[in-house]
Amino acid sequence: MTKIAIISDIHGNKTALEAVLEDIRLREIERIFCLGDLIGKGPQGSACIELIQKNCERVVRGNWDVFIQTPTDNKFIQWYKDRLTEKDYAYLNSLPFHIDLELNGQLIRFFHASPRSEFERILDSHPIEKRLSMFENSEITNSIHYDKLPDIVFYGDIHTTFLHTYRKGILCNVGSVGNSLDLTSASYAILDGTQSNNAIQFIRVDYDREAELKMAEELGLPQLDKYYDEIMLGKYRGA
Repeated sequence: MTKIAIISDIHGNKTALEAVLEDIRLREIERIFCLGDLIGKGPQGSACIELIQKNCERVVRGNWDVFIQTPTDNKFIQWYKDRLTEKDYAYLNSLPFHIDLELNGQLIRFFHASPRSEFERILDSHPIEKRLSMFENSEITNSIHYDKLPDIVFYGDIHTTFLHTYRKGILCNVGSVGNSLDLTSASYAILDGTQSNNAIQFIRVDYDREAELKMAEELGLPQLDKYYDEIMLGKYRGA
């Protein structure tokens, strides 16, 4: 029996990550899973990777963690690439695609975006068929030859918390630690398996967003105005 804190989408926001880790510590939760996108958008990707390595039991890769490893002519992306070490790149390259966990007789699956790709975006507003596809097995989950489907699916990517219950199971997005777009506070979820039934709780954590922006400015973060809109207003730069 156990409690697991599930975090995602840190995006180089060390200020938010430290606040969330402290909240988890105060709740005396010892197990932490991270669902990817450790870097990008915020200015302290390398420091966030270090904190994730020290504090998280299991970590999966996100889309930023994948494409940051490829050469680019994009100066915005290059800014982040230049601030990662060889050790950082080796760690990102080592991350698995997903986590499967058996808890209280249920199969619980964790990934960044979908069971098919780190880059396939599934919103809570998408048609029901698309949302239900999150429970499918795929070649990349190495489970297509098994009849067992996940009872609970946790993911990140969209930076917006929600929990939907279907006949197939429970679909839960844990939101974002460092780049939340529903509320401006950091978010994460707790999977509580200490009773006979698994329970899920959402947690919101306030952090010093002004201090984060000051740090970003001092470090010369590109597109600072868009970062401001995201962490202060919850306004997605791609909208």
